[in-house]
Amino acid sequence: MKDARIGARSLVAAFFLLVIASFATKADEASSFLGNLHNFRVSNFIALDAYYRFSVDGNTDALNEIVATINDANSAMNTVSESTAEVLTVADIERLNENFDKFKELMRQNINDVRKNGYPDLRLVGEMAEQAAALNDLATELYAVSLESNQISTNKRVEAARSAAVTLAQMMAKYSVRSNMSVSQTFQGSATEEPLDVKARQFESLLIEVSSGPKSGPLKAMLDDINAKWQFIRNSYINYNENNVSFVIDRYSKGILEALDDTISLLQQNA
Repeated sequence: MKDARIGARSLVAAFFLLVIASFATKADEASSFLGNLHNFRVSNFIALDAYYRFSVDGNTDALNEIVATINDANSAMNTVSESTAEVLTVADIERLNENFDKFKELMRQNINDVRKNGYPDLRLVGEMAEQAAALNDLATELYAVSLESNQISTNKRVEAARSAAVTLAQMMAKYSVRSNMSVSQTFQGSATEEPLDVKARQFESLLIEVSSGPKSGPLKAMLDDINAKWQFIRNSYINYNENNVSFVIDRYSKGILEALDDTISLLQQNA
């Protein structure tokens, strides 16, 4: 009888351990889902930034960057589509896929125009910018829905860092179009988007939020590095000047994006 009771307790304990492990797995999947959706948003703006540089002279390095970042966005989208986290509905993911396919097709057409004619078709570039804005609006909406899922525990500093990365990626595309396109006002995205200097101040506020909390060791070093890089290019974003060296702004911005990615990893490890 005693052995039977012990056996029953063992079975109950094993059942609860299985349930806990299942919840943990679901939570990990949901967190990974959110990370991929974030990477998807950032990659699309970096591709747009690279296209504006490519449109000037068909630069091979810029073209390679477009291909690499579209591939990154593809990988993130595929992971989101195949996720078993069940954070979004099938219909939501299909909508995102459809919008992404439109963006990729417009990117393909615009690249071919530059390669064929040596210059961009301004109407088609405008369509691509509008589609990029629409794609980001939808991805932002679905990210917010995912964030509200009870499967995902949020970390305010991680979310601030992700918002900062998306904001900076948008700023890079805006800066690139102003530096490389003769009629840049046409390609800013939606008519309601904030100007570059407003975006820069939003980014700065998000950096303050990321830094507001315990920080030591590698995390402090990473945040100090981000701040130093930002101070170097801050005025170029807030007070745009055609005499600024755009490739320097681009290089430092990408350095900040990489550091923000590392910061997110460190914050998640320390959570």
